[in-house]
Amino acid sequence: MRDFAKDHSALALNTATLGHNVESQGAGWSPERVIDACAERGFGAITFWRREIGGRAVEIGERTRAAGLSVSGLCRSPFLVGPLAPPTRQAVLDDFHSSIDMAAGLKAACLTICVGGVVAGTHSMAESLKRVAEIIAEAAPYAAQSNVTLALEPLNPVYGGNRSCLVTVRDAVHLCETIGHSAIAIAVDVYHVWWDLSLGVELKRASAVRIAGYHLCDWLADTRDVLLDRGMMGDGVADLKALRRAVEEAGYTGPCEVEVFSVNNWWKRDPNDVLDICVERFKAVC
Repeated sequence: MRDFAKDHSALALNTATLGHNVESQGAGWSPERVIDACAERGFGAITFWRREIGGRAVEIGERTRAAGLSVSGLCRSPFLVGPLAPPTRQAVLDDFHSSIDMAAGLKAACLTICVGGVVAGTHSMAESLKRVAEIIAEAAPYAAQSNVTLALEPLNPVYGGNRSCLVTVRDAVHLCETIGHSAIAIAVDVYHVWWDLSLGVELKRASAVRIAGYHLCDWLADTRDVLLDRGMMGDGVADLKALRRAVEEAGYTGPCEVEVFSVNNWWKRDPNDVLDICVERFKAVC
């Protein structure tokens, strides 16, 4: 395993950790201020959210690289199916293509895909995933043409109904194999996989070529909100060292991205303090 105590250049910030994924949350720092603050602390990369990029993808991507960082990802595609997805298939594809265009403008390492929940009336995870596969297969050539990797992120099973009918790494790898396109990979997020005892086996099935990202946080034993009460690394019950070992034994050597949704805790703090603690915890417990 890499020794983060001696070298934390693999540390990446997902700007959701500062509340940038939700309107009116956090301190409202500009992308430029986030870039500078991360560069000062030795972060290696940043993942942005679409809502903070707007029409400035090329500019922000260049600004990030000029500061010595890479763009580790863009969050995220639209939900592809289920109750939170755009109302028509064409609207889904149009927004999907727009998110691919933004990722390409940023020169992001990947675009995160949260697939959406169970399709109304089906009562079926399997049928919903079949429809997901059809949409991703249709979009994959456009992503490849744009030099964008689509990173399928399985979410914790608590989100199966509305946010993701893709809930295990096993099914994410199977979806990659089913679609069979080189532009498709997976993202592994501690919050969503910490409980999965089959993780190591499934990651080896994926291999390094199919792992596009690794996301850090913690699961609080007394979680009060399954969406917006994630823990900072070291504050919860996840075995962070074992999880990273499983990811790295599968061949992953890329950025480790701190992504903490925390409306009542971390988003209320001074971003400078949050970033300092990200560095400290990364070096000590990850």
